[in-house]
Amino acid sequence: MIVALGLAGNAAGTALVATHADRIGRRRSLVLASALAAAGLAVVAVATRPALLGVAALVGMVNGMGRDRGPAQTVDQSLLADVVETSGRTAAFTRYTFTQDVLGALGSLAAGLPALLATRFGLASLAAYRWTLLGAAAVSLLPVILYARVREAVPPAQPRVGAVRLGPESRRRVAGLVGLFALDSVGGGFLAGSILAYWFFRRYGLDGAALGGVFFAARGLNALSYFAAAALARRLGLIRTMVVTHLPSSVVLLVLPFVAAPWLAIALFLVRESLVQMDVPARQSYVAAVTAPGERTFALGVTSLARNLGWAAGPGLAGVAMGFLGLGAPLFGGAALKIVYDLALYASYRHVRPPEEARAPA
Repeated sequence: MIVALGLAGNAAGTALVATHADRIGRRRSLVLASALAAAGLAVVAVATRPALLGVAALVGMVNGMGRDRGPAQTVDQSLLADVVETSGRTAAFTRYTFTQDVLGALGSLAAGLPALLATRFGLASLAAYRWTLLGAAAVSLLPVILYARVREAVPPAQPRVGAVRLGPESRRRVAGLVGLFALDSVGGGFLAGSILAYWFFRRYGLDGAALGGVFFAARGLNALSYFAAAALARRLGLIRTMVVTHLPSSVVLLVLPFVAAPWLAIALFLVRESLVQMDVPARQSYVAAVTAPGERTFALGVTSLARNLGWAAGPGLAGVAMGFLGLGAPLFGGAALKIVYDLALYASYRHVRPPEEARAPA
């Protein structure tokens, strides 16, 4: 429930920036989101009561996914799409997500610090984890300094209350994508980094130090895979790239619960991680491509909101499924939902091509 509340906070923050960031200023939105995230982590580090932890996770948008999926990312993407040429948009989103995951990989490696501190320096485990979370809160303040220097590509828009934010064609496209992304993200919530770490701990007895290394390698593979995704997108198109990379990663998940040896399970998990995030820059670029510049903050915001709501629902459902159906239930459930999403996305959007693909030979 704590994980779910944190993701619900991300959803609420994303809804706010989708509807208000262009009006109040994207720079202000980025600074506020980063400050709240740092405060939430700091409270989680020292709080002991579950109710206070829940409030801190909600208001501070504490993210149990293991990667940034909050309101700041929505505004980042809107700014990025406005300042790059159409032909370079997917490459720019690739570099953006690569940077996120490289630094996320270092954060995953740092997750092993509590066990290291407790073992080598005689520090109590609880104190070690608190210092690690406080360190994460301090790091989360650094974007405030960087975002304060952001120059907006265009002056903030001043939409009327109740104004239409999307044209009719964009509205149809975005509405369909919202439903599909929500389905995918419920599956992703079943497979949140915190849930997968718990699964490895319960299934194979892997401790924090071991899991820190595993998730460091996973995030590194995520990051490297983005460049392959950009190359594939140039050859296959954005929608095909999203599907042909995402679908096999779900099939790997269906196999994972049947593996007895921890080393083989880790190897399969890393194979999955080398594929599963290749759709991310393609998806971000696609949403920006099929909407007009003045629509992008709202379009990226509502699609991110759909994903955040799905992620918020997923961990709670995963916990219930695990309790009633067994430890492997989240893996089966998450994989099944993601497979349905991939097939539906391809069937619905394979003919809706971005401008740069529409100009290229079919």
